[in-house]
Amino acid sequence: MENDGKAGPLGDDAGVTAALERIGRVLFVMSGKGGVGKSTVAVNLAAGLALRGGRVGLLDTDFHGPDTLKMLGIEHERVYHEDGHFVPIMYDEGLQVMSMAGLLENTDTAVIWRGPVKIGVIKQFLGMTRWGDLDYLVVDAPPGTGDEPLTVAQLVPGAEAVIVTTPQEVSLLDVRKSIDFCRQVGLSIAGIIENMNGFVCPHCGNKTHIFGSGGGRRLAESVGVPFLGDLPIDPGVVLGGDRGQPSLHPVMGEIIDRIVASGKPSAG
Repeated sequence: MENDGKAGPLGDDAGVTAALERIGRVLFVMSGKGGVGKSTVAVNLAAGLALRGGRVGLLDTDFHGPDTLKMLGIEHERVYHEDGHFVPIMYDEGLQVMSMAGLLENTDTAVIWRGPVKIGVIKQFLGMTRWGDLDYLVVDAPPGTGDEPLTVAQLVPGAEAVIVTTPQEVSLLDVRKSIDFCRQVGLSIAGIIENMNGFVCPHCGNKTHIFGSGGGRRLAESVGVPFLGDLPIDPGVVLGGDRGQPSLHPVMGEIIDRIVASGKPSAG
């Protein structure tokens, strides 16, 4: 991989276009701010789509905090090159993953890149990864509306944003910016997911809304975008991510059903 910001021979616009022709739907998981569980949602979304029989790729474009391999328990697997392509890491028969973490010799190494380099590497990841035919490509983006989200929006005009928020207003404030970003760059919005919507006590069964409740739904209704569902704080999901064993909450299954029903993959 080149670190000077230039895309390789297959990592140009033509290479990206050719790769995207073999992908049905691109689901772009983004958030207005960090700490809302975006990567957890992306990993569980990809794993859930694969469990439903889909051919799924998971692309981690959060170069400074690439956590998807850890969450899937494959952090010691490596991405390798073959005939000018990246060969993604196979999680199972239905899910393959491409992440910067799979290219680093030491997982503690910091990636210190400016925007032009990240733009070039995203082009390489999109155009040079040997995905084959996919029903879904789930892209995990870093928070905000900077170089990485903008690059994906420009390179993948058919991508659909899945925006993750938590209920409190400080998160919703930044989600409004994400919605405005999508509309300015012509990125369609598949919907909003409200994460961390309350905690159910395992002892008494009472639900406590630690961060409030319903803000994501109200925002979706006010701006005219779909609301995909609200996920509670679930220790099982947290432990699953730490152990590399994704744990899908039942509500996540409902969210996946809504996403699947909203469109049909078109890959061969």
